[in-house]
Amino acid sequence: MNFPGLGILGVLAFVVALLFSVMVHEAGHYLTAKKFHMRVTEFFLGFGTRLWSFQRGETEFGIKAIPAGGYCRISGMSVNEELPEADKHRAFYLASVPKRLIVLGAGSFLHFVLGFLILVILFAGVGVTAVTKTIDQVVPCVSNSSSGISDSSCTATSIPTPAKAAGLLAGDEVISINGKESDNWVDYTTIIRESARKEVIIAVMRNGERLLIPVTPAARTLNGKEIGYLGIINKLGNKKENPIKAVSSSVRITGDLLQNSVTSLFALPTKIPALVRQTFGNEERDAQGLVGVVGVARVSAQTASEPSLESREKIATFLIIIASLNIFVGVFNLLPLLPLDGGHMAVAIVDGIRRFNAKRRKLSPPPAIDVEKLLPITLAVFALLAVLSLLLLAADIFNPINIYQ
Repeated sequence: MNFPGLGILGVLAFVVALLFSVMVHEAGHYLTAKKFHMRVTEFFLGFGTRLWSFQRGETEFGIKAIPAGGYCRISGMSVNEELPEADKHRAFYLASVPKRLIVLGAGSFLHFVLGFLILVILFAGVGVTAVTKTIDQVVPCVSNSSSGISDSSCTATSIPTPAKAAGLLAGDEVISINGKESDNWVDYTTIIRESARKEVIIAVMRNGERLLIPVTPAARTLNGKEIGYLGIINKLGNKKENPIKAVSSSVRITGDLLQNSVTSLFALPTKIPALVRQTFGNEERDAQGLVGVVGVARVSAQTASEPSLESREKIATFLIIIASLNIFVGVFNLLPLLPLDGGHMAVAIVDGIRRFNAKRRKLSPPPAIDVEKLLPITLAVFALLAVLSLLLLAADIFNPINIYQ
């Protein structure tokens, strides 16, 4: 069953979240530039025709017609830019290298902060689907397969699983194992796996009564190592974490997303041929491959209209999408390629090295690098990004990713 209204709502939510991320990015540039007394003349969301604006001090804030990004115009990005005589000393290129790097990197830094805060909201406020401590099913017997994994296909010669033999029942809530209590089922899984052929005491709540049940986990071999197992399947449920644990989890996931983003960027050239085949050939679209803004918006719409998901799961999925997008965009912007922030940071670093060498040799400071002379490189990078964007747009329209088959 399809819910087009919810799908549209998902797209709108994604667009709003994307524009908010752009605003946060540009706010990073704006706030740090003003902190260092640089001249900022414009702060706009979108490009093209001006739809609405207002003036505050020397800066014009507003919205333009094409919601494809935004910009913060800092005076003096080029040595050739003319500034009013009273503001020439505030030119960006005259600032120290550390200040220039802070201003340029502030946008990506706030992307990382925003992604992290979204994850904190996810873990502490919305919650994530996790294995609970309540038993959903007790598998009756051990499989005769070579894997030794429990299943429900019992014969006259089948061996009962340890859980079945010990009398564990569906609905039992595990509250401790060997006297150790935990809110995380993974901790109990670790104890069970390390207790093959060794008796453990499992405390459960059953109909309001606390019971102590001795169980001896059976042994099976996994990846050449003997581990214990009981033969139970636990219920899935929503799990919210306390603020401290939520921060810890968010730090870990943010680190994972940063690492994955860097890995994806390094692997990007190798994925383009497959994307071309998937766009213009008959290959199925790789859900783990490249995806553009339109593709992410479609996934957001699919998530919002997917009837098998609860509202909480839809919100959680949406938050993960936006957090991941912010982390990736933050990393992407740090690539040392003009016109990206990372490209301007590379220019600032080279400028600093030239100044340092001149000072060491007791020479006059060299003039700042004229980024306009690097225009051919900027245009080449821009052309490559435009081609990739068009390719992703075509792929997202003609062969979109569908994560809910």
